[in-house]
Amino acid sequence: MPPDPVPFADLLERHRGILAKVAGSYARQREDREDLMQEIAVQLWRAWPSYDPSRAFSTWMYRIALNVAISQLRGRMRAPGLAAAAEDGLDALPDPAPHDPERSRQLGRLYRFIHALPPLERALMLLYLEERPQREIAEVLGLSETNVATKIGRLKARLRNEL
Repeated sequence: MPPDPVPFADLLERHRGILAKVAGSYARQREDREDLMQEIAVQLWRAWPSYDPSRAFSTWMYRIALNVAISQLRGRMRAPGLAAAAEDGLDALPDPAPHDPERSRQLGRLYRFIHALPPLERALMLLYLEERPQREIAEVLGLSETNVATKIGRLKARLRNEL
């Protein structure tokens, strides 16, 4: 029996922000972000028959979205010319408070810090900034809760030192 597209479409629309956040964290150019969002949606649809409705859709979605994003990032890193082009064509993510120059500078430094992180740490930081519970972060990333807490502590210390 084929999966029901109606609940999938509704859930995808309700959690569209996850797609935008993951794509914005792993693809810098607008076109690349759009392509990544589309690829994530395709992979979510392919995995839809295996979704367990007793579990949170957002957790399942994050796991697939981050796996797709990390896979694409690794593919781009194998092609040095493409990676350099992506770095040169950085599209800045919009600042929610553009009238505050100090906040804009801080956000720019935060974005640069996040984009410089290895893929797993970037995913961890994204989920942490989303204020996801450590249990959910552990489930999405396939880590223990203790490991998540340790890695978050180390990332926060690095962030304090760099910013």
